[in-house]
Amino acid sequence: MRWLVLLTLLLGGGALAAPTVRYCDYPVYPPISWSDGKQVRGLAPTVVRSVFAKLGYELQVVVLGNWQRCLLDAAQGRVDVVLAYSTTEREKTLVFSTVPVLREEVAVFVNRRHPLQFQRLQDLAHYRGGLLFGESYGPQFDRFVARHDNIEWVSDSQQNFGKLIRGRIDFITHERRTGNLYVEYLPGAADIQALPKALSVGYLRLAVSRQSDLAQRMPEIDAQLKQLVDSGQILRWLDESEASYRDMLKAPAGNP
Repeated sequence: MRWLVLLTLLLGGGALAAPTVRYCDYPVYPPISWSDGKQVRGLAPTVVRSVFAKLGYELQVVVLGNWQRCLLDAAQGRVDVVLAYSTTEREKTLVFSTVPVLREEVAVFVNRRHPLQFQRLQDLAHYRGGLLFGESYGPQFDRFVARHDNIEWVSDSQQNFGKLIRGRIDFITHERRTGNLYVEYLPGAADIQALPKALSVGYLRLAVSRQSDLAQRMPEIDAQLKQLVDSGQILRWLDESEASYRDMLKAPAGNP
């Protein structure tokens, strides 16, 4: 009987499953990543799934309570991959793709009823701001946040923008595309606007835990990303994700 089992395995009846990549997401950044209540959707999981499928992996999406948890789990090797901005601190534990997934403009969102003066980062020191746990918008911004005790940290975008609507904080720094899409459908957000002057420009990159075996495959990962960028596929997925997100919000309750 043992030889029959062995023969079955050799003939493919017990073929090994594809290895799994653990990808951590905090889906509150439409159209980059968002949840329809059943699964994580958006550009980020689509790109990650495509890249690793080409390399022979299946994707397991891990959703944690906030973005900081994702970064911590990646740093400690409990998950393999995140999509994030590169910073000096993060580079200690993560290997970032040299090919960026997407250019993002970071804007300052304010309440028209409580205008503020903003021309440079230092101007924000006079106001109260809101950020999600784990967010970083570059080394200069991180130093500013560490130097000034004027930031309130939360885990949820709705909570953050809700505080801005009610005047409990004066500004939110957020990706312009995501923030505009988010407040477009947020009840009570008619007075929320993004200031025209950008705070900074950043690039989302695929990042692999230095404790993951995948860190050795970054040249292959970059090659796959380059194909997606050069073909225009990433921008097409971005447009599709935004359209899907709008359709979900317009759908009658109970019909996502």
